[in-house]
Amino acid sequence: MRGFVLVMAAVSVIALGFWAYQQNYRTQAAVRSVQSLQEQIGAAHSRLNMLRAEWAYLNRPDRLRDLADLNFDRLGLLPLMPDAFGEVDQVMYPLPPVLPITGAVEVVGQLATTEEPL
Repeated sequence: MRGFVLVMAAVSVIALGFWAYQQNYRTQAAVRSVQSLQEQIGAAHSRLNMLRAEWAYLNRPDRLRDLADLNFDRLGLLPLMPDAFGEVDQVMYPLPPVLPITGAVEVVGQLATTEEPL
């Protein structure tokens, strides 16, 4: 009986060692994956910052004004004036479409004297 317990203890120690070995390598792979993702996120942030700086550079008011003046004959762009803006109540919103009646219903009978037609 004692030999069986020792063999089972040795097998369980070996099994736990194998499990710990596998978990160690899985953890290292996960850490490498997280580091790779963090590097990709950092690169994306730097690209985003560069694109924001480029967007700000391209949208400088003096540059846009010069482009509008240069292309005035094709585009007809005018500078914004305060009187160019309207009020919200001046906006014409589209009317909802009138849906067709597809299934007609016949009504037979007369209205009672106390009822009013709809």
